[in-house]
Amino acid sequence: MKNNTVKTFLDMKRNNEKITMLTAYDYSTAQLLDEAGVNALLVGDSLGMVVLGYPNTLQVTVDDIIHHSKAVARGATHALIVADMPFLSYHISTEETIRNAGRMIQEGNAHCVKLEGGKDIIPQIKGLIKAQIPVMGHIGLTPQSVHMFGGFRVQGKQEEDAKRLIEDALLLEEAGVFAIVLEGIPAKLAQIISKQLSIPTIGIGAGRHCDGQVLVVNDMLGIFSDFTPKFVKTYANIKEDISQGVTQYIADVKDGSFPGAQHSFSISEDILEKLYGR
Repeated sequence: MKNNTVKTFLDMKRNNEKITMLTAYDYSTAQLLDEAGVNALLVGDSLGMVVLGYPNTLQVTVDDIIHHSKAVARGATHALIVADMPFLSYHISTEETIRNAGRMIQEGNAHCVKLEGGKDIIPQIKGLIKAQIPVMGHIGLTPQSVHMFGGFRVQGKQEEDAKRLIEDALLLEEAGVFAIVLEGIPAKLAQIISKQLSIPTIGIGAGRHCDGQVLVVNDMLGIFSDFTPKFVKTYANIKEDISQGVTQYIADVKDGSFPGAQHSFSISEDILEKLYGR
């Protein structure tokens, strides 16, 4: 199995080969997804909602991302590891952006970082690339802007908004990002953007014409069920399996059928006689 790199993504775009990306937040899941052959693992700030139980992504910190990225990096051998830069970690200054991203690479063992936004964050992106840190862009429904949007709403449906997203995508490419996530935008708009770029687009709620797709693993495996976005396809129902397994475990413990002899360790009868005879 080949190792996935920034260059791999660009080659896949040129060869019309679809890119696959999933979120991962822990060692075991990262290992499973990596062995299955996914091209990239995103240590997303979505962990705030699906792992930490926050109402949105805004409470996630740089330390949170580093903690989970370390675990993912220990589990993944071939996938490109992308670390999300959380809210306020890249908004204050270019210097602070580089410092935070550098920690994610150096301490979190990520291969690159992802930032939400368009033309307003071009200076930060250029600073990161100058510091030799690869950057993935993210435009459209950017979850860190949930309060500005008034909720998780599809973006780019009006002409001016659509034009702005096209402009942002072109500016991000010019600034040097190696790929762009397109989230929550009309499929036809995503197709227009994807055709105009020489770098790959990764869609989430952006239709099938993107150069790749990403989903939150807890959504697509049926683990997280507080709400399910329209764009999610559920490929398994692990939550039900876990519930059934735990219910059976409780029943087995209570009726004494677990642990059985096969789950227990033995001791010599001679030693037992000496213990009982004390």
